[in-house]
Amino acid sequence: MRRRSSTSSNRTPIIKRRASNLDFDEFGFALSKKKEQKLQHRSHEYSYPQADAIRVKQLCELLSYWNGSSFICRSQIERFIRMGIPPSLRGRVWKCLLNLDSIRESDVFNYQACLDEIRKPLVDLGVSEYSILSSLSSTLSPARASPALAFCSQEVALFHQIAQELQRSFPTHRSLMGESPEAIEGQAKLFRILTVYAKYNPQIGYSQGMSCIAAVLLMHLSEEEAFWALVVLLREPKYLSELFDLSSEKIQHQAAVFHQLLKHRRPSLSQHMEDCGVMSLHYVQPWFLALFTSLPCWDSALAIWDLVMLQGLVGVFRAGLAIMSLLESRLMALTDHTTMQNLLLRVPVEFSKHHVLVPALWATDIQESEVKCMATLVLENAGEDLRKENLKPNCTSPPTAEPEAHKTDAKASTLAAKEPTKEATGCVTKNVFTRMLRVARRYLVVVGQSSGGRKQSRTSSSSSTELQPSKAKVSACLPQAQIRAKRRSQKGPGLRILSRKPTPSSQESDAGAAEDCSEPGLRRLRSGPAGRGAHRRSVHKALRRRSLQLCPMGSPRNSTHRPLLVSAESPRPAWSTAGHYRMLSPQCEAQDEQNPRLTVRESQLI
Repeated sequence: MRRRSSTSSNRTPIIKRRASNLDFDEFGFALSKKKEQKLQHRSHEYSYPQADAIRVKQLCELLSYWNGSSFICRSQIERFIRMGIPPSLRGRVWKCLLNLDSIRESDVFNYQACLDEIRKPLVDLGVSEYSILSSLSSTLSPARASPALAFCSQEVALFHQIAQELQRSFPTHRSLMGESPEAIEGQAKLFRILTVYAKYNPQIGYSQGMSCIAAVLLMHLSEEEAFWALVVLLREPKYLSELFDLSSEKIQHQAAVFHQLLKHRRPSLSQHMEDCGVMSLHYVQPWFLALFTSLPCWDSALAIWDLVMLQGLVGVFRAGLAIMSLLESRLMALTDHTTMQNLLLRVPVEFSKHHVLVPALWATDIQESEVKCMATLVLENAGEDLRKENLKPNCTSPPTAEPEAHKTDAKASTLAAKEPTKEATGCVTKNVFTRMLRVARRYLVVVGQSSGGRKQSRTSSSSSTELQPSKAKVSACLPQAQIRAKRRSQKGPGLRILSRKPTPSSQESDAGAAEDCSEPGLRRLRSGPAGRGAHRRSVHKALRRRSLQLCPMGSPRNSTHRPLLVSAESPRPAWSTAGHYRMLSPQCEAQDEQNPRLTVRESQLI
């Protein structure tokens, strides 16, 4: 028993010595044998391009005069990201892209003050942040939480959850692995960042996947800078605010959006995966929440992070679609959903190498508008599904008979609803009839007034013009034969019909156009080709045939306005009130002042 206790007591120094004797690669991951690499799903063969001194100098100059709102700076940094960011400058590039300095100065939140508020009760209870897991398990528990301990049960549960996540976050990285001073300090920093963020944003608190993001930020930034970078990534809508929440509804929505995007870009692959029963949420959730840190090649994972810092959530969709395009041939050859899911969760090394994945990443172009369109489509489909569920009949509850009072009320409401419809239809009929009358009046043109001895005053002329619509109505109601007989019986010139093509009778009466213009009457155009221009041309031809003038009124006599129609005998137009046109024959022009009714409205020519 003693020997066993002595050997057990000597285990920790051996482990420490082994951990201290381990070698690490250039990104800080412990080197291991090939069998262990397969189990850990980690590769140490990196293929990212090495930056030369000139490119490093140019990038340093760009970061020295960086302006986040400048289009030139962002285009230049995108060029450097395409070529590959040197590992030594990646932290500075992330700080500039996230604009950490200005956000840190403008925000009223104090990181150190909040950290002191959390640390003081823990120190009073003898809980150390450098050995948080053992301290919490031995001293604090959710059952023992009380107001005297200055912590509630929710805070203690939060501490336990964060402490458990510390062991799962990159267990083979130098800053979090083993019990070395560097690893203990790295775990304490990660614990402080996550607890302070839970205080900073209590609506979200701590969610699954935040520890991986904070750990990657700590690898390239200081503690406080990593905290503000986490704040920007999880607060801004451009980045990851649509992924993290307590109910996991956001990540489910984004998984559905990625499914629609894959269905749009790779329809055959999407259909094959649906037939095999592979759900998009099973592989999208670990991809998006950990930002592809599960890839075996760390240089490829950091290249994806560079793109996410530049483009935000669009870069996350872009990386997922690039991986699906690389694995399409392998996935199409599989039919087992378990094998397909394992392939997606553990991307093979040959597909995740930098010189393979990064060109496919930049070759996959996705716009923000396309992602928003797919999100809208997902919401519409969800609304239709909910509507269909609501429209389904409830078979469990039998239909109840309506009381008679409700039936009578329904009948009365339907009758009351029908009455306004009748009045509305009557109003519509009346409006149609008035419109027909207006159209008929537009086709009636005043031709002239007789000069054979009947001189009427302005009052009599106005009364005759007022009676013209009624006469037109009466004449429209009479048969055509009676109208012709009435015209023959008239002694003076009466109503004459204008036509588009002159008849022999109209051609014979062209010589007496002056006498025809002297007597007022209503002249109606025959129906011709449809259209406003056709009616105007027919009126103009008739006016030319009568050798009449058509001039706009309301302009002075010495105006330079050109009349619409001027006969050869009288090139000078006459002018009167605005809004009308005058139709004069060469013989009747001298009687202009005595015939004020020889005017036609502009609307009658249309």
